[in-house]
Amino acid sequence: MLRRMFMLAAVAALTACAETSEQLMEPTHVAAGAADMTGALGPTVVTRNLYLGADLNPLIQAASPLQIPVIAAAIWGRIQATDFPARAGALADEIADAAPHLVGLQEAVLYQIQSPGDAAFGGQTPATTVVYDFVQLLLDSLESRGLRYEVVSQQTGTVVEVPVLTGAQPIPFDDVRFTDREVILARSDVQTMNPEGGVFAARVDLPIGGAGGPPLSQRRGWASIDAIVFDHAFRFISTHLEVQAVAPIQILQAAELIGVADASPLPVVMAGDFNSAADGSQTPTYATIVGAGFEDVWNRGEPGYTCCHDEDLLNTAPDLDQRIDIVFLRGFGTSSMGSIGARVRLVGDKARDRLPSGLWPSDHAGVVASLRLPPSAVAVQ
Repeated sequence: MLRRMFMLAAVAALTACAETSEQLMEPTHVAAGAADMTGALGPTVVTRNLYLGADLNPLIQAASPLQIPVIAAAIWGRIQATDFPARAGALADEIADAAPHLVGLQEAVLYQIQSPGDAAFGGQTPATTVVYDFVQLLLDSLESRGLRYEVVSQQTGTVVEVPVLTGAQPIPFDDVRFTDREVILARSDVQTMNPEGGVFAARVDLPIGGAGGPPLSQRRGWASIDAIVFDHAFRFISTHLEVQAVAPIQILQAAELIGVADASPLPVVMAGDFNSAADGSQTPTYATIVGAGFEDVWNRGEPGYTCCHDEDLLNTAPDLDQRIDIVFLRGFGTSSMGSIGARVRLVGDKARDRLPSGLWPSDHAGVVASLRLPPSAVAVQ
């Protein structure tokens, strides 16, 4: 009760400035695009898996710790070849076109290097030289386009460092450190508060390469923020659940996630990579979330596949065959999507979205959802 009272008081305090700034600064094409819908204006949100740049499974499945430097070198080469600095520009173009209020990012990776490294010899000095900071690269690309977004919530997940064979002399190894993050970006004119985040208790723990290899705790999690958009207060949650191959872990994570949403006194927009196909063909997680009262905003009458392009991102035609990147709603005073207007579309799913180099912006397509909420949907008074 105290938490709810605090939230309502804080939301009311933000209302005066939020009402004016949102109405003045909302891009006109967003409002016009939904002009045939009834009800009050609502948020535009995006969920985007940035793609870490390569498949890490060969490293995780290494038969021996001695194989790690060679396998890691091949993976590191693929990460560099999939060229996130260039892809960040294409992703920024998507955001510029949609002008979303909030963006949920998965696989918002930070890569750091130590050269030469010491991990191959039992050293534990962490790599600190930044090679790729996906979040900063995206923010820089947005800023270069005159767009002002900022990180409003962030949660660190998996962190692991491995030796990479370089062949250089006298020490033929570098160390590469991988840090995964859940990140929420907000447009600079959006009023936000109460940033939170967490990692799921359910996770996969194993040594890379078997006994004696570096430990890997595969930590998935979530980030959240409370926001006010066009007088509507709501919580936005971005998440990334475990893969289908470890379905029992994913199912437990989904239960934790529902608990996180249940703790909010506000309506919830929950977006992310759920790794559970919406058609029910993979794991029960999608159905569990829907059973907890969430509604999928996809209303296009078509599959809406979001995953996955080839590992090297060079497939010439879209290679998507499952819808696992989803935007859910709950608590907006409706029992069916019929009373909420939603314009939903994919980005990064058409051949024209490829970079001049032939790369796709990510191995996933992203989802853009522009909502028009009914006047009864928890508006700030």
